[in-house]
Amino acid sequence: MSGAAAEAQGLPRAAAAARTGCAHCGAACAGGARFCCAGCEGAHALVSGLGLDAFYRRREVADGSLRPVAAAPLADLSPHAEALEGGERRIELMVVGLTCGACVWLVEQSLAAEPDVLHARLSLSSRRLTVTWRGSAERANEYAALLARLGFRAIPWSGACLREAEDAEGRELVRSLGIAAFGAINVMLLSVSVWAGWDMGEATRGVLHWLAALVGVPVILLAGRPIYRSALGSLRAGRLNMDVAVSAAVLATTAMSLLEAWRNGPFTWFDSATALLALLLAGRVLDRAARRRARQAVSELLALQEGDVSRLGPGGAVEAVPAGRIAAGDRILLAMGERLRLDAVLESGEALLDTSITTGESLPRPAAAGDAVAAGAINLGGAAIFRVSRAAGEGSLAATARRLEQGEQARGRFVRLADRAVRLYVPIVHGLAALTFLGWWLGAGAAWQQALVTAVTVLIITCPCGLALAVPAVQSVAVGALFRRGVLVADGSALERLATADHAVLDKTGTLTAGRPVLLPGAWSAAELGAAASLARASRHPLAQALVAACPAAPLRPDVREVAGQGLEAGGDRLGSAAFAGAAEPAEAMGLWFRQAGRQPVAFHFSDRLRPGAPASVRALRALGLEVELLSGDVPRVVSEVARQAGIGRWIAAATPEDKVARIEALRAGGRRPVMVGDGINDAAALAAAHVSVCMGEGADIAQRAADLVVGPGRLDALPVAIVAARRARRLMRQNIAFSLAYNVVAVPMAVTGHVIPLFAALVMASSSLAVTLNALRARNICGGSGPG
Repeated sequence: MSGAAAEAQGLPRAAAAARTGCAHCGAACAGGARFCCAGCEGAHALVSGLGLDAFYRRREVADGSLRPVAAAPLADLSPHAEALEGGERRIELMVVGLTCGACVWLVEQSLAAEPDVLHARLSLSSRRLTVTWRGSAERANEYAALLARLGFRAIPWSGACLREAEDAEGRELVRSLGIAAFGAINVMLLSVSVWAGWDMGEATRGVLHWLAALVGVPVILLAGRPIYRSALGSLRAGRLNMDVAVSAAVLATTAMSLLEAWRNGPFTWFDSATALLALLLAGRVLDRAARRRARQAVSELLALQEGDVSRLGPGGAVEAVPAGRIAAGDRILLAMGERLRLDAVLESGEALLDTSITTGESLPRPAAAGDAVAAGAINLGGAAIFRVSRAAGEGSLAATARRLEQGEQARGRFVRLADRAVRLYVPIVHGLAALTFLGWWLGAGAAWQQALVTAVTVLIITCPCGLALAVPAVQSVAVGALFRRGVLVADGSALERLATADHAVLDKTGTLTAGRPVLLPGAWSAAELGAAASLARASRHPLAQALVAACPAAPLRPDVREVAGQGLEAGGDRLGSAAFAGAAEPAEAMGLWFRQAGRQPVAFHFSDRLRPGAPASVRALRALGLEVELLSGDVPRVVSEVARQAGIGRWIAAATPEDKVARIEALRAGGRRPVMVGDGINDAAALAAAHVSVCMGEGADIAQRAADLVVGPGRLDALPVAIVAARRARRLMRQNIAFSLAYNVVAVPMAVTGHVIPLFAALVMASSSLAVTLNALRARNICGGSGPG
């Protein structure tokens, strides 16, 4: 095939000349054939016909995993297509077979080429594909068939699919880390013998060199595959990343070590190569665990709406139906203690609902006929009938999950300082090593072996170990120091973002307040308290439980009956709302009324008390230059009082989860970098939208998984400490990067001119890494001060 023809088929000239695998999937081909199977030939023709040949230049993995499955059975996807306004339809699918960003690009571009497709968006992390089109529902099957011809399989998306999807890359990283750690330890033992054995004979030294090679070379080739694959993908895409520099350093060091072993030189450097791989792979494993944790937040959120729902038929018959098959307008029966899995409207009567999972507020709220209730609420009263307002895919929980995914993708584009520096560092160093080899070999007339020794010395002495450790080393030490102060850092880039935060947005319940009502002194007697507590023992209502806590010796009355949404009664005694107890005046938002037979009602007032250190924490945040505001879903009277006690001037009450997200987005649009502090599922979307997010330790699991940092229960005072630590850690990161670059400015000329032997280059390189590490260890004390740093 000519070079022009190769380029016409989407292959660069060099790739066409060197290609030995399938032109589509990269798998081995028999007899020099261009394609490994008819499926790949058809897929390649489809890609070329769509004008998307750039896929083969973007693709990072060519291991045969894109090969279409012959005659793969396709399920009918039309029932899963959701009807929208204006004749539009939407479907969410899980795409199996994604390997890299090029696959995402290919899928989106292929679907966008369809004339009736309005929108196609694919998330690599969750593998969720959302397609919107104008036409019949059956078109969904045609889109799935199109993906199948490209080598991907599409199935209906669900949270269960996300949780059960295999994570092959994660397993490979852990396996590679184990191999690298094993090899580094064993090679180091052999290398120490050589380094310490100054009187060792040449024969013994040669045996140790080859033993190190016997262990080190397979380890380097096997354990480094994830890094080498990333480097190759980066080069194919026409860019350079840290993996290119690391791969070149590791492989050059290995080649140099093999040459020295062959020559029986004084030293080899298999230990440096294997140890570098082990350190880098450990960082990859931790980073992937953080990303998996973020995806798990979406999975757990969507799990709230999985399960069966009791749907009422036209004749009143009840049938159990999966929540995903419930449509808007269906009537459902919600039993006592059951969770509402879809957004709905209470059809008749009254209900008492625990909405803490979605609103973050500890007190259950009553709902009257016609009230809209968000999915996730638990029915604390009697059975109630609801009319579904939105299907599962359109509901509030699904919307929050989409916001979390968007927040995760935005953070995935955060470029670390070391990677930004290495873009210029890598090509300069590689070019310099090549020029050094040519200069000594052709210019100075040295033997090629000596020229190679000098060139490899340049690569060794400029090995990006110090630059690679500059940021992660500080992060690791700082994360450990913060953990000892009650702050868990869940995202690798959180410290950098926290250091630049200039605006603090605080939730009320669970953040500034304890979230547990406490009985206040009032005009009631001890006998009345005991009688009321005897009724309260029969209820799970937080105010009733607070009443019991104030009088723990009160026995349970056996004849207590609960009136849904109203209160408790036994005989002629009643405990509950003002209207239920026959009170002339309504109680406060945090209050209960108790009426004994033949007596006047008395009121029990409660307070969700401010955390003891909240005002001091707010003052500390202001001292660090942050503006502070309160954002809560509670009523204005309560929010204003909490803001006054905490010393916060700006506050917003009755904020829905959507309102909180809108406020965060408004702050970011205005150029601010807000840190959001919350603890409930209602805060999860706002946490994902914030510049950096913090969750209280006793908060909902979904909020903790969406947050960048988690502070200990009641430890709001840890937030100013974390900001101070982040700012000082950022300064240490900059110092490490500056030192690493300055070190190369001094060391490289010495290596190029031949004044440094490989042994000294390895020592200097190790010393630079040690200096960076020692400077990073200063981060252990970054939590000691309180100033801005």
